[in-house]
Amino acid sequence: MPPQEMARDLLRELKMPALATLLARASLTEHQLSDGFSRALPHENWLARQFGLPTQSSHATSPALAASAMQSFNLPAEAGVWFILQPVHLHVARDHLVLTDLRQLMLAEQDARTLFDIAYSLFEESGKTLRYGDAQTWFLRADDWHALQTSTPDAACGHNIDIWMPQGDSAREWRRLQNEIQMHWHAHPVNDQREALGLKPVNSVWLWAGTASGTAGTSTKFEETFTFSDARLPFAAVASRQIAVASAAELINARAQHGLLMLDHLTEAALAADWSEWLLRFQVMEAQWFAPLLDAIRNGQLDRLTLTISHNTAHTSLVTSKSSLRKFWRKPSLARLAP
Repeated sequence: MPPQEMARDLLRELKMPALATLLARASLTEHQLSDGFSRALPHENWLARQFGLPTQSSHATSPALAASAMQSFNLPAEAGVWFILQPVHLHVARDHLVLTDLRQLMLAEQDARTLFDIAYSLFEESGKTLRYGDAQTWFLRADDWHALQTSTPDAACGHNIDIWMPQGDSAREWRRLQNEIQMHWHAHPVNDQREALGLKPVNSVWLWAGTASGTAGTSTKFEETFTFSDARLPFAAVASRQIAVASAAELINARAQHGLLMLDHLTEAALAADWSEWLLRFQVMEAQWFAPLLDAIRNGQLDRLTLTISHNTAHTSLVTSKSSLRKFWRKPSLARLAP
């Protein structure tokens, strides 16, 4: 969701009667406001808790996702401390660097392999192990960096990266290796070709999600996990099973006893503050998701639906059931999207 100060004006532009009914007749089960600086967005910390991922203070570091993410790529994670390492573009502003949304990178597999090989050699020289997941998701083993405090890419996106960079006793070594990678990638033919095509150069790497192997989440709260994610690394990858769904109808027909559906259609537009695109994407979700889900509750295909919504400083959970839909005196409204 957009920041609170913008939400009400934007919501007036939407015509979403199904979602408005689900929200208005739901019961509030959780509302949590972030109290200060956090290295992960509210929904990222919420998801980590649902799957039993090891966490410190939500302010201290990013969720410990790396080992579980490696499982989703069928990569063995021998004992040690693993991080997610992702190639990124850092935008040079007037007097600082800004992290660009990873979804905008559009890094081809062949180019990613070339850049990975360079980084692999540099880390190997420093006694670190680097593994390849896909074009935008790599994994780094660095046992001596276990106390490093890192930030999720979405939390840092669009900001001056100074306060979001890894902090701790190993931060200096990390920055040295990061600088070496940046120097080797600078003016590399891969980036020359990308710039010729109008694409952003891949000029740095982002480290986060440090996990001691063997401590991945073991929660069995969700028998099925449904993901519909534009990002190549959905948090839902930590679940034991994944079912890719393209519509609410497929979700309902799968008849999961307890499923989690992650919809991140709005993330890219929100991070870019492209509110026109945000409105367009959100409106499409009414017919594709919310109207079928409302019908499924009404006709008994779903017993209960919990909607967890968030913006950059808070998240809210609301539960709707067939009985709650009988609260006709609660007029449909999107007001709860602006907590």
